Amino acid sequence: MAPAAPPPPATPSPEHTGSALELLVHGVGGATPQEMLGDPRTVRVTGDTTAAVYRRTEDAHGEKHPERYGNEPVAEAYCWSGLTSGNGSRALWLLLLPFMVVNLAHWMRPTATGRTRAVRLYGVLVRLVALSLTVLLTAAACEVALDLLAWQCAGADACAERRSWLGFLSERQDGWWSQPGRRLALAALVPTALVGLLWYLSNRTWSAYESQRPLDGKDFDEDDPYGAAAAHGPDAPGPDADGSPRRGAPVRPALGRPGFWYGRRLVARLRAAHTAAGFLTVAAAVAGAAARHDRGAEGPVPRIIGAAVEGGIVLCALVVLWVVCRRGRSERTRDTRLDGALISCLPGSALALLALAVLYASWSRPDWQSSGTLPGEATFRFLALGQGVLVVALAVVARGLYWRTPEPHTVLYGLGGPAVAMLACALGGVMTGGVAQRVADWLDGPGTPGMGREADIAGPPVLLSWQASVIPVLLLLLLVPVLVLVVRTARTARRLGPVVEAEYAPEEPDEGRTRRIARVRATAALTDSAPWIVGVVSAATLLLGAGAIAGSWYSDQVPGRAADGSGPLLESLADAAQSTGSWLIGFGFILFVAGGRRAYKDASARRTIGILWDVGTFWPRAAHPFAPPCYAERAVPDLASRMSAWTSTMPRGRLVISGHSQGSVLAASAVWQLPDATRRRVALLTYGSPLERLYGRWFPAYFGAGPLLGLHRSVHCWRNLWRATDPIGGPVRIGADPDPGVDRGPLKDPLAYGRTTRLPLPEPILGHSDYQADPAFADARADLLAELGPLVPRQTEARTQKGTSGRSSG
Repeated sequence: MAPAAPPPPATPSPEHTGSALELLVHGVGGATPQEMLGDPRTVRVTGDTTAAVYRRTEDAHGEKHPERYGNEPVAEAYCWSGLTSGNGSRALWLLLLPFMVVNLAHWMRPTATGRTRAVRLYGVLVRLVALSLTVLLTAAACEVALDLLAWQCAGADACAERRSWLGFLSERQDGWWSQPGRRLALAALVPTALVGLLWYLSNRTWSAYESQRPLDGKDFDEDDPYGAAAAHGPDAPGPDADGSPRRGAPVRPALGRPGFWYGRRLVARLRAAHTAAGFLTVAAAVAGAAARHDRGAEGPVPRIIGAAVEGGIVLCALVVLWVVCRRGRSERTRDTRLDGALISCLPGSALALLALAVLYASWSRPDWQSSGTLPGEATFRFLALGQGVLVVALAVVARGLYWRTPEPHTVLYGLGGPAVAMLACALGGVMTGGVAQRVADWLDGPGTPGMGREADIAGPPVLLSWQASVIPVLLLLLLVPVLVLVVRTARTARRLGPVVEAEYAPEEPDEGRTRRIARVRATAALTDSAPWIVGVVSAATLLLGAGAIAGSWYSDQVPGRAADGSGPLLESLADAAQSTGSWLIGFGFILFVAGGRRAYKDASARRTIGILWDVGTFWPRAAHPFAPPCYAERAVPDLASRMSAWTSTMPRGRLVISGHSQGSVLAASAVWQLPDATRRRVALLTYGSPLERLYGRWFPAYFGAGPLLGLHRSVHCWRNLWRATDPIGGPVRIGADPDPGVDRGPLKDPLAYGRTTRLPLPEPILGHSDYQADPAFADARADLLAELGPLVPRQTEARTQKGTSGRSSG
């Protein structure tokens, strides 16, 4: 009898390819670890009280027991809200709003290919605009303290009598401080303290952000020195045989460069230059007034002293300009050096010149009397004119870059950066003008500064009144695009009604429910109209600002006086514009101060301000060192370090980094920072993501079509979830053939049109929130985990040959 056939081998039981980890990153506004993980019991895995990674208490060592989780990953939550909404001192960041906005303009340049000089010129122009804002803020403080208080009010008997605390400065007292030069020297403490406060805030935040060195590692892969594989996949062309970049070969994405999130050296240089510029502005205001008096009359002070002090100020100012224009960011390598001599000597030299200017102005001049205003009108005019010229030059450079490498989704055809720079200048003008106007009105009591004999003081520079007068005109001009958007949104909502009902068919239509869903969708689409609103506001601001400069220069009077004799209609319009503008700018300043005061005391209000910084301070301080600090310089290295550490300790592990809203931008930036081998073991899940809708359009050089395509090719897999009702998130639109299937959407929102057996109560319209509540989220995560490394059969002893072990996520 033939021997019985051996039994077939038993079907091997499935074997996990390794533990799975989901690293969650929240969006704007922040979230607690308990909210992100859905469990009140959490434990900190790594990090500090500012930013840290948390797990559920029961998952603290989850990767050691993958059998407990089946196909579900261990969840970790990275909480970074402490970087933007912390203690009460964060309310002081409201003072830095114009600096934050101009810093954004630096990163909005169009995509450039082979235009190194044009890119450098773009950066230089933005840094010069940023420097002008520092000078403008310091000049406004000088205007309030030196001109309005020490020069005008203390020099006018009626004004000094109403302000008893100014009595010791009054000329009527004939005391030691009554001489104008000494009054100016004392008042110089106010703008000097302001500059010192800005330096302190910048230096303090530097210690918490830029000084945090990223995880050590090689700057570039040895076998991929130009990052072609990291940017565009392993089949991308690399360097030529001689090691130089091949012509037409892709380069490493900027956000993947080792030094991108380590701007310590540039911030230190710019901080020294801007601090020196502030001190020099105060020194010029003090010494300039005394030198002009000495040149116009014979006195006890030799004129050569004033000329020497002014010459030193000019020389130091030229050094400041050289420092600002000389060097930009260094991103190719992690630059750990500091320009110690420059950082120490430049602000110190400017402070020494300020001390000399104070001593020079304090010299006894018995015949010197203050009348009218300090001759600071020309300063504000030249500042405004210079800012306009710089913005126009920036627009020319940006337009040239866009023509060289056009991208269809770039906002305003490449003019987004100049438009935002113009808004920064307008914000600076409104803030400084508002302070000067309110202080002048307060000092003058019932009078109106600048309007004639009924006023006790001459008031602030005429240009500030003209700039305030154009605000009502600007608001009237904005009514047109606002009305257009309102009408268009209403029409879009009506047009979407049948579409919504068709999506939820065959459910019985409900007119109210349909109208609400359609209205939310139409309103969410308004985000795509924001670039044109910004463009209209910037263009109108530039033109009206030019008109204000021309009007103040030609008339040398406030608008209400300049229109005298031009007819009843023009006179009444000019008076109305001046009074309304002054009221609006004062009201805005009061709201600004009240908001800062409330944020200082109220944690919830401080968190609202934190949301503003979440959006505006993602980018490093490349243009203005006094801007609020870049939280991404801490958050991105944190995420990259965590992913690298986990994958190195779990060689067969699978990792999904899951980012919502602004968290998706941080997640993508962290993935770019990973080594190529690590990046190919990572899956990316984004939802409610502004990667293309906001960042790709406003910052095309860093999140445009090319970088996003490179990100898709470099990670193992990527899914992006979006809703039509979301005003922030949207598709990432990876342009590849065939379609890579990254975008999954639009998801249904709400999940149910009416009441169902599974959902018996009305479902909310989620919009930008609660993506995890949609079943599509769990499906997308499961798909990513399966692509990273599915379950493979265990190998029997008879089948252990090389090449039969199945796919591994490693």
